Amino acid sequence: MKNFPRLIIAATHSGAGKTTITCGIIAALRKRGLKVQAYKVGPDYIDTGFHAIAAGCRSQNLDSWLVGTEKLAEIFYSTFGNADIAIIEGVMGLYDGGRGGISSTAEIAKLLDAPVILVIDAKSAGTSIAATALGFREYDKDVKLAGVILNRIGSASHEKIIVDALNKLDIKSFGAVKRDDELVMPSRHLGLVQAAENNFADVVEKLGDKISAQINLDALISISKKFSATKISYNNSLRITHYALRIGIARDEAFTFYYAESLRELEKLGAEIIFFSPLHDENLPKVDGLILGGGYPENFAEQLEGNKKIRADIKRAADNGLPIFAECGGYMYLMKSLTNFDGKIFEMCGVIPTQAVMTDKLQMVGYVDATIEKDCIIGKRGDKFHAHEFHFSKEVGGVTDKIFNCEKLRTGEKYFAGYANENVVASYLHVHFAGCTSLAENFIKAAFNFRNQ
Repeated sequence: MKNFPRLIIAATHSGAGKTTITCGIIAALRKRGLKVQAYKVGPDYIDTGFHAIAAGCRSQNLDSWLVGTEKLAEIFYSTFGNADIAIIEGVMGLYDGGRGGISSTAEIAKLLDAPVILVIDAKSAGTSIAATALGFREYDKDVKLAGVILNRIGSASHEKIIVDALNKLDIKSFGAVKRDDELVMPSRHLGLVQAAENNFADVVEKLGDKISAQINLDALISISKKFSATKISYNNSLRITHYALRIGIARDEAFTFYYAESLRELEKLGAEIIFFSPLHDENLPKVDGLILGGGYPENFAEQLEGNKKIRADIKRAADNGLPIFAECGGYMYLMKSLTNFDGKIFEMCGVIPTQAVMTDKLQMVGYVDATIEKDCIIGKRGDKFHAHEFHFSKEVGGVTDKIFNCEKLRTGEKYFAGYANENVVASYLHVHFAGCTSLAENFIKAAFNFRNQ
C-alpha cells in the first residue's frame, strides 16, 4: 500500500474556468511547500504547459482512449513519484468524452477512485447553481463528487445565496472566485494560447495568491487524503533493449505537442532523444530517425520559410532514407507550402507533394480508430491503433494514396488520411506511443536498420 493523495478539478462545461482555477490551486499549494504532480484528462497538449509552470515539474496526460485503462493507471502511479498531492484537471464537462463517455473526467475519476471538485460558472445565476450541482452529483453516484468551487461570483451576497442553497442539499462549497479580468487566459483557434507565449510565469504568483485567499486549501488537502491509500496493481512495462539510437525531436515555439510518456516509450527502447528547433537551428543534428510533432507552424510560417538551411537538410535526409514520423503541424511542415489565415503562402520542406491551407472552420476534432493500409515504417498493413485529430487546416492536392483508413469514434464516419513512402509516415493524427507501443518499436527498428545500412 502507498498513499497517493489526489484530487480532480472538473467543470460543468468547457470555458467554466477550470484551467485557471487548477493552475491557481497548484501554484497556491506549491507556495505552501507542497510538491504537486499535475495531470490533464484527455489529449490536450496546452493545459499541461500551464500546469508545468505552476507546479515546477512536467504535467502528464491521462487518456483512456489513447493508452487504455491499464496503461493509464501505470502512468498515474509511476509518475506520482515523491509528490505530496496530485491535482488532475478534467476535460470539457465532467461527463463529456468520446462515444460512451470514454476518457471522460468521470471515467478517470472512477478508475483512479479520486474525489471530484466541480467548478461551476456562477455568472448570471443564483439558487439555480444548486440545482446544477445536484444534477451532476446524482447523474452518476459512482463518481465521488466532494463539492464545488464557484467561479465568477459577483459579490458576497451572490455567494451567500448560492451557498445557502447548496447547504440545503448537503453539497459543500470549497470557495468562491470573484470575477477578475486578470484571471482570464487568452485563446486561439486550437484553444488557449501556450504558456510560453502567454508569459504565464509572470502571473503564476498573483494567481496563486488570489486562489489562496478565495479557496479553502486545507479542506481540499483533507479531501485528497481521504481516498489516498491505494494498492499498486499495475505492470511497469520497462523493457531492456539493445537499440542505441539518436532520435531527433522537433521542439520549439512552433512544435510543442508531445506527450511526455509517449517520448519515454522511445527512451525505453534505447533511444536518446535529441531536441532541435526548425525555427532557430541552421542544421539538422546527426540522428537515426526524426519525429515532427504538432503545434502552431501556421503562426511561425514566415520564420520556418526563412530557415532555408534546415528545411534543405530535412528534405535531403528524407531523400536519403532517414525514417521520419510527423503529426499534424509536423505533417504541414513537411508539405510543399503552408497558406496561413491571411491567405499568404509560405514554402515548407517539400517532402510531401501537397499543400497545407488554413481555414476558418474546424476541419476535424475527436478520437479516431485507424488502420494502416500498407506496410510502412511504423507498422504492417492491417495494424490498428487509436489516435486523436484536431486541426483547422486542410491538405490541397498531390496525395491520393492515403496510408490510414480512419473511423471517427463519435460518429462512425470513415475516411482515408495521411501520407507514406518507404521512409516517411505523416498525417494529422496524434498518437500516444504508450498506447501504441508497436508503432514506437517499428519506428525504432526502422531507425536501427537505417543506421546500419
